[in-house]
Amino acid sequence: MSNAQRVIEKMKEGISSFSREQAAEKIGTVLEVGDGIAKIAGLDDIAASEIILIETSSGTEVTGLALNLEEDQTGVVIFGDYKEIREGDVARPTGRILSVPVGDSFNGRVVDALLVPVDGKGDVASSETYMVEKIAPGVITREPVGVPMQTGIKAIDSMIPIGRGQRELIIGDRQTGKTAVAIDTILNQAGQNMKFIYVAIGQREAKIRKIVAQLEEHGAMEYTTVVLAGASDPAAMSYLAPYSATALGEYFMAKGEDVLVVYDDLSKHAQAYRQMSLLLKRPPGREAYPGDVFYLHSRLLERSARLNKENGGGSLTALPIIETQSGDVSAYIPTNVISITDGQIYLEADLFYKGIRPAINAGLSVSRVGSSAQTKAIKKLSGTLRLDLAQYRELEAFAAFGSDVDDETRARLERGKRTIEVLKQGQYEPLTIAGQVVIMYALTNGLLDDVEEEKVEEWESGLHTYMESSHKEIIEGIMQKKELDEELEAQLKKAIEEYKEMN
Repeated sequence: MSNAQRVIEKMKEGISSFSREQAAEKIGTVLEVGDGIAKIAGLDDIAASEIILIETSSGTEVTGLALNLEEDQTGVVIFGDYKEIREGDVARPTGRILSVPVGDSFNGRVVDALLVPVDGKGDVASSETYMVEKIAPGVITREPVGVPMQTGIKAIDSMIPIGRGQRELIIGDRQTGKTAVAIDTILNQAGQNMKFIYVAIGQREAKIRKIVAQLEEHGAMEYTTVVLAGASDPAAMSYLAPYSATALGEYFMAKGEDVLVVYDDLSKHAQAYRQMSLLLKRPPGREAYPGDVFYLHSRLLERSARLNKENGGGSLTALPIIETQSGDVSAYIPTNVISITDGQIYLEADLFYKGIRPAINAGLSVSRVGSSAQTKAIKKLSGTLRLDLAQYRELEAFAAFGSDVDDETRARLERGKRTIEVLKQGQYEPLTIAGQVVIMYALTNGLLDDVEEEKVEEWESGLHTYMESSHKEIIEGIMQKKELDEELEAQLKKAIEEYKEMN
């Protein structure tokens, strides 16, 4: 067979084996883009919260999220650099609802709202993904909140106790110590078998760098993940960050672990959502927020729960932070979040400027879980503390007029002054359960009444040092039993009286 014939035979074989396959692919076209929002036509079968990939003219791909499903177009929020997108660019649906990678490797890392590392320490190993939006656990799968989550802050653990699985709001004006309360709580959990996720929404990167440095210095980054949506990031990242962090928290909760998520803060989260909604042409409501701004936070915070043993027994505790303007707790977003949460810790600017720090207003602060989230020892000692403090405030206002007061009233005033001094606490100085029991016992049993008001802080510091060095068995007994029986109480009273004689 000649070469020409061989070529002809090969051509015949090629023609006979040729098959024409046609593949249909649905794509959309960018109609307009600006301010982190793209309007795309042609995506008729798109799902809500589906990931969209937009191919730019420069050859790069930008990720977006389908939020507005309209009749003739789709409103997409852009996560990347929207300035590269041009009118006419091709948008491809992925068929995937937004999810994020999860895993144990996220401990000690700083990540963005999509849980992509931004700390320069390389990629995070993850073999599993969780949906960013998820329906909250049902009533049947939940357990009543009853396991204490010690913050290490005397004023909170004694009067506004927080339990594992609770949602406790921290509310106050700017620069009143809201973040400090949350960070102290994280520092206090060393050895408590808890995981932490700190979500920074719209915060300055310099501030977060300082917080990370403090956590590293105290060895707390080992069990903490920082999710950062900085002030310079797009509004979409600020909107997404708390949901992504909660998905990571749910991964740990599903494993039976206890997790605390700090949302710092949800005021900026609501503002980011308002910005996105107005750009998507959604109808504005009160204060220009969209109508579903309550649902924005309720579907987030309802995911916090303490699960029963049949469902793993894990818990997810939420500490949302809200910033008020001039102490106005009746504004739109504060009232919304107050109605969703199980109590609030109200930080007052006036107290802060008087030097009472943490500046917790005991009258406006409340824990709706109450004493069921307290250890028996602290519950026994702090039962009347809130009432004593309220009476002191009332008597203080009365005594300010210069009226003569009887001995009983004077004694209450003096006890109140010492209560205020005891409840003061420095930043990054959380106190153990035993330490709190020791000083609360001294306060409630009148062992502090003859200590000068100006020397209470020094006296307390010396007492803790003395107990740790000379009566370690009492400290260990309190830590083990978590309650104050007659024998332990007698030992504690004797030890404090010995310390008083030395001073």
